Amino acid sequence: MNVTATFIALGKYLNNLIHADEKQLNGLADDFSKFNTAIQQAGLENKWFTRSNVLKAFEGIIALLEPQQLQNFAAQYPLPVQHPLRVGIIFAGNIPMVGFHDLMCVLLSGNKLIAKFSSDDKVLMNFIVEQLIAIEPNLSAQIIIAERLNDIDAIIATGSNNSSRYFEFYFGKYPHVFRKNRTAVAILDGTETTEDLNKLGADMFTYFGLGCRNVSKVYVPRGYVFDKLFESIHNYGDELLMHNKYLNNFDYHRALYLLELIPFLTNNFLIIKEGTPLATPVAVLNYEQYDDVESLKEKIVAGQDKIQCLVSKNKLDLQALSYRSFNFGEAQTPAIADFADGVDTMAFLTSLN
Repeated sequence: MNVTATFIALGKYLNNLIHADEKQLNGLADDFSKFNTAIQQAGLENKWFTRSNVLKAFEGIIALLEPQQLQNFAAQYPLPVQHPLRVGIIFAGNIPMVGFHDLMCVLLSGNKLIAKFSSDDKVLMNFIVEQLIAIEPNLSAQIIIAERLNDIDAIIATGSNNSSRYFEFYFGKYPHVFRKNRTAVAILDGTETTEDLNKLGADMFTYFGLGCRNVSKVYVPRGYVFDKLFESIHNYGDELLMHNKYLNNFDYHRALYLLELIPFLTNNFLIIKEGTPLATPVAVLNYEQYDDVESLKEKIVAGQDKIQCLVSKNKLDLQALSYRSFNFGEAQTPAIADFADGVDTMAFLTSLN
């Protein structure tokens, strides 16, 4: 069983579904119907999963499964493992199919997957599993979907800072990768163009800002004026203001900051306020002023355990960081080897024996 080939086939299959005209499906009409049904059902069960965001997540998966890239990635590891183990995964559900990379790594490694899907993202993850098994029926023996992880040899779990304590208590005795809350930050220097700042808007607003790769804080030169940023991101407003859950978050925090006399700037769909926390509520962007780049670098390195990735015009790379930085607009399109929290999942999975 060539699992790499199976994932390559999955990527081609999904690409056909997303980009095919309904009149030119070439025998995929039933599949196209199931695909659309899954997207619709996912949106009914999780209102954050709009069709546009789900399709963007599928596009991200297709990019990961580009044949040459996937083959090169797999070739870096001793695959498959000689003695497969039962690897449990506790999936997050903050954005569509956010746990796909972990699922892929476990199956590529040759280990057995024991999956506990998030209640917020069961429909799409089940759809992915069904398609994999349809392509390669032998994978059915390698995948178990469970409500409880009772019989495992290792575990990968993604959740909040609070849930990480639960992970440690119940599963800390197993070889593990536990992930906590992280977010993305951006550095502005005042020379950004309108296009740069518009792309930063994608880093902020894709998936309504719910992902760990969404920019929730910007570092700006002292005295920075936000007018150009507001002007550059105005095109995101229509979609955001049409979404009730996002709008409710915006209205709630605007009212809260007004009552608490907290100064802020707004364009009626984003609140920008000065603050040191990296993570922010939906519809809120924190900013912090800096005087020189060197002290800013030190601050970012010191807080790197809470940062998933860094976005900047000059793609600022710091050797001391466990993650790489991205250009504006690239935060939500990680490469296949951009491991969450900077932890090489495949190295972990292939070293268990």
